[in-house]
Amino acid sequence: MTTIVWFRQDLRVTDNPALTAAADKGAVLPVFILDEGRDPHPLGGASRWWLHHGLAALKTSLGGLTLLRGDPRLVLPDLARRAGASAVFWNRCYEPHAVARDGDIKHELGAAGLEARSFKAGVLFEPWEVTTGGGGPYKVFTPFWRTARALEVPPPLPRPQALTLARDADSETLGELGLLPKAPDWAEGWDALWTPGEASAQVRLADFLDDGLRGYARLRDRPDLQGTSRLSAHLHFGEISPRQVWARTRAAMARDPSLGRTVRSSSPKWAGASSRSI
Repeated sequence: MTTIVWFRQDLRVTDNPALTAAADKGAVLPVFILDEGRDPHPLGGASRWWLHHGLAALKTSLGGLTLLRGDPRLVLPDLARRAGASAVFWNRCYEPHAVARDGDIKHELGAAGLEARSFKAGVLFEPWEVTTGGGGPYKVFTPFWRTARALEVPPPLPRPQALTLARDADSETLGELGLLPKAPDWAEGWDALWTPGEASAQVRLADFLDDGLRGYARLRDRPDLQGTSRLSAHLHFGEISPRQVWARTRAAMARDPSLGRTVRSSSPKWAGASSRSI
């Protein structure tokens, strides 16, 4: 039984609920679909550069990755038919256009007799999990954060122990996606400054917890110094999850309770999302 895992902003293997659930069912066909022309906020050149290298790292980590382009509403049903897949799993995105698109896809796949499931992977809490006493959303951050902090955050998922990959012969190569700049290559030298990918995200978090967290409250507003974690791009592309950051930060605080003052003075902005998801 083959399950397609549709990667989007979750380019990682550990703490990936969709991937874990698919691996538990049997063979996994991991796919990334480059959907150009339909996103109201298309990727800029720097994001495309990062995506290229993030996909390369993910492909290496997984042991294979199908790369396609087009409208996922059309690509996913066609891929499921070619692969003989019985299910399509993905982790949720929360932009309004993505919510609408994913709803359409879930409906179309269900109508075709396929199991379509989405998972929470990019936030600590779903928007509907942190509500006021009346059941509505918070409109002020501080009371929202107080309520959120009282909720339990599940531990991150490990890498699936057994991962059997299915393949698709129609996959494009990473170079054929055309994500890197050419003529001129204005990103020359960037690889000396940034290393996209899950492994690099884990190293960057470890370095920040060891050397940067203690001074964060004081140095985060100093653009001339490296006083922040520099995890933003890794978080955006899902190369590391909020739960992983949360768990490892709390572990660091447990080892050194004095770090708690720094952490409490800097509330995370990724505790929840702003719109209901599919």
